[in-house]
Amino acid sequence: MRKSDFTKNRIIIESSNLFNTQGYKSTSLSEITEASGYTKGAIYRHFENKEALEIESLEYMSKLVLKTLSESIKKENNVFDKLNALFDFFCSYTNEPIIKGGCPLLNAAIEVDETETILKFKAKTFLNAIKISINKLLLNGIKYNQLKSNLDVEAFSTVIIASLEGAIMMSKLSNTNTDLRLVTKHLKNYIESYRII
Repeated sequence: MRKSDFTKNRIIIESSNLFNTQGYKSTSLSEITEASGYTKGAIYRHFENKEALEIESLEYMSKLVLKTLSESIKKENNVFDKLNALFDFFCSYTNEPIIKGGCPLLNAAIEVDETETILKFKAKTFLNAIKISINKLLLNGIKYNQLKSNLDVEAFSTVIIASLEGAIMMSKLSNTNTDLRLVTKHLKNYIESYRII
């Protein structure tokens, strides 16, 4: 890796940790320079402005989440185990988050909910990528005769994401993963009703 690439990556990683714990707008450039060890000049050599850094940081976090999630799912052999891997991944946000601060999708969505910015567009792209992955997983379950064909894939994908993200928010507020455990148990019971015996 070239020195300039190393510098840029380090700035993105340190910024991601700050944005995901403190918020995009609440994080100052001074905090980014302190965390990364680089000057403002060095940061502006790699990023046009703070907004560009915010966008690249969210892209970095979304790629990391999707890659880690994909690797967890690919290890499993059937739709039920793959879904369990998905649920376990989301549950890990409370105890062992892959990015400091918890779920970057939830954190970005909360911050950009009333604005029409590139950051909001990137958050929507992140959400769509997760939904497409879940849709594909469920459709393959139907294709390979593991799930009944009358499962509403689009609706259940939405319910999975909304339930898990809501449970993450509740778990963060209560400092326990009880809500996540209850939600994942419910989702597992629901999908079991579509199992082909």
